[in-house]
Amino acid sequence: MCDLKPAGLLIALACLIAPALPQLAAAQDGANDRYTLERSENGFVRLDRQTGAVTLCTEAEGTLTCRMGADERAAYDADLARLEKRVETLERQLASGRPAAAAPLPSDAEIDRSIGIMERFMRAFFNLVQEFRDDEAKPTPDRT
Repeated sequence: MCDLKPAGLLIALACLIAPALPQLAAAQDGANDRYTLERSENGFVRLDRQTGAVTLCTEAEGTLTCRMGADERAAYDADLARLEKRVETLERQLASGRPAAAAPLPSDAEIDRSIGIMERFMRAFFNLVQEFRDDEAKPTPDRT
């Protein structure tokens, strides 16, 4: 345990912080272990250990520049093309004035079930309100 009398404020702070240092160091080590850099003939290969993504990095003028690997780039381009097609379709629908395909309406059974749930909720809510009103209306004994 730390002796706070002669040591002053700095030692007091050290006593408070010291127990947390191993946890902070462990958290920092976990963050540092996410990526692995390996030297290659053209620069570096960075592996993200959480996602498995591979990135190619080159160093120029003291700056490390990283680009996606070929497989990731192909997946990225395919996803981008899909989204661009979707945007074009939506823009055409907006320009033509016709609405986008709407979700199907709920069935009568689904509507009845929803109304039943709302009705039970409202009844329970109003019963609670009535109970509170009844409690407020009861005479309270004098507290002396």
